[in-house]
Amino acid sequence: MSVLDPLTCRGTAALLTGLLMAAAAQVHAQAPATPPPGSPAIALPGQPTPPPEAAPQASAEAGRQIAAKGSAQGAAACISCHGERGEGGASFPRLAGTGAAYLRAQLDAFADGSRANPIMQPIAKALNAQERASLALYYSRLPAPAAVQPARADASPDDTGAWLAARGRWSDGLPACAQCHGPGGQGVGEHFPPLAGQPAAYIVEQLKAWRGNARPPGPLKLMVAVAAKLSDADIAAVANHYAGLGQQSSSVPAVAAPAVPAATAHNGGKP
Repeated sequence: MSVLDPLTCRGTAALLTGLLMAAAAQVHAQAPATPPPGSPAIALPGQPTPPPEAAPQASAEAGRQIAAKGSAQGAAACISCHGERGEGGASFPRLAGTGAAYLRAQLDAFADGSRANPIMQPIAKALNAQERASLALYYSRLPAPAAVQPARADASPDDTGAWLAARGRWSDGLPACAQCHGPGGQGVGEHFPPLAGQPAAYIVEQLKAWRGNARPPGPLKLMVAVAAKLSDADIAAVANHYAGLGQQSSSVPAVAAPAVPAATAHNGGKP
């Protein structure tokens, strides 16, 4: 059976459709009858759609300069932690080849405090909106590091990380990581970042942050729902799986999986 077989696709489509409907219903229920002062214009039926808010003018060359040398306002050079070509390393994530919209959203979240990190928050706050957009554009255009090995399509249930990445755990309503992040964790589009080659410690940190509502939930709050269904053992297994697919896997340490009591081992490590 292939990773994206018809049954899995139908299940994923139903899950995402349900999430979309729930999100739309929540927005409708919470929308005020009269928009507050300063709210963006919303087109009513029969009226023209208002123009979108202008995005900051981004320059990949300006982004390259900031990445290499930092900014005049004191933001540190990105290459000092993320590598010369955005390849990442240790617990610092890979940036190269990641969607510009995703990168800009993360920098904006660090800047406004909605995503907490003692290293990235002061750096992002020292950058203006145009500089953040330029950095995002620059890194999105860098080539992704080549994977050492492709993800296996014949994952075994005994390999928890590979199984969750490729198949999910539908008994818990848990979709496969590949459904949004693509086969082999290479990333999909502008908003679903690559996972292959990300340091295991970084992946663990982010999944636990979502599970603890400590970082913005992302599109449709999907990652909050996913992380809530993962045990510590699941998180360690998935993190080590994706870290092992990347170019830097031989030099980046794996994270230790927590001990799982025998009574809960049959349930994916969940009590």
